[in-house]
Amino acid sequence: MIVVEKVSELREVLGMLLHSGDSIGFVPTMGALHRGHTSLIKQAKSENQIVISSIFVNPTQFNDKNDLLNYPRTPESDAIMLSDAGCDVLFIPSVEEIYPDDKMLEMDFGSLERVMEGSFRPGHFKGVATVVSRFFEIINPDKAYFGEKDFQQLAIINEMNRRLKTGIVIVGCETLREPDGLALSSRNIHLTEEERASAGIINSTLRWAAEKVRNANIEEVKKEAAARINAVPGFKVQYFEFVDSTTLQSINKYDSQHSQRICTAVLTSKTRLIDNVPL
Repeated sequence: MIVVEKVSELREVLGMLLHSGDSIGFVPTMGALHRGHTSLIKQAKSENQIVISSIFVNPTQFNDKNDLLNYPRTPESDAIMLSDAGCDVLFIPSVEEIYPDDKMLEMDFGSLERVMEGSFRPGHFKGVATVVSRFFEIINPDKAYFGEKDFQQLAIINEMNRRLKTGIVIVGCETLREPDGLALSSRNIHLTEEERASAGIINSTLRWAAEKVRNANIEEVKKEAAARINAVPGFKVQYFEFVDSTTLQSINKYDSQHSQRICTAVLTSKTRLIDNVPL
């Protein structure tokens, strides 16, 4: 695996590696990698000749400076994981390399960015869209891979990509989980031992709600679901929403003919966990 830090170096390396007809798969990350990230690399490798990953803790998507400062950083072990998974090129740029002119992407995503995560993290998705669009400009991949755990982020990126008409194929990849159902996340390391032992309640409640809502009132299911999670000491539900998978707008009834999803965010003593399941 080749490691580069500058855009000019990346382009030089790609010039050497790429042959006519080769496709590029891109997996952006913020580091602190786990099996969920390496599964994206492996899928990208199975579908492309060249796989590029990035490690960049993007400052423009953090509305809490402490969250940015405390975000876990493990570059050495990350590089080993990426190499073992089949990554060909690792791009670890500086903030100055990604944002040479401090310009943000001026794109209003409307209701897509104002619900759920957007209502609790103002400006977050503008930062996400800006950095992803910048990486797309630099790398120009054929396909880009994102985990479905961050489902709202995936919806935003799909919409941004559609508007920019990049021609890049966005691939959403299934969430990887621990044996108890907890979605893999870099933030899981912040859970206390007691919280980690109970954290499976989030996914089990999502799955329970997905079954229950087929024959029950959504508002009642939401209340009971929140009560189940809130009963765990230290856990507090920020939202538990039934939404249309495309628009992310709340739905008032289950409809097997349309793609729908349940999304939740749960506060713990030191971190915040998100998860979702399809209906």
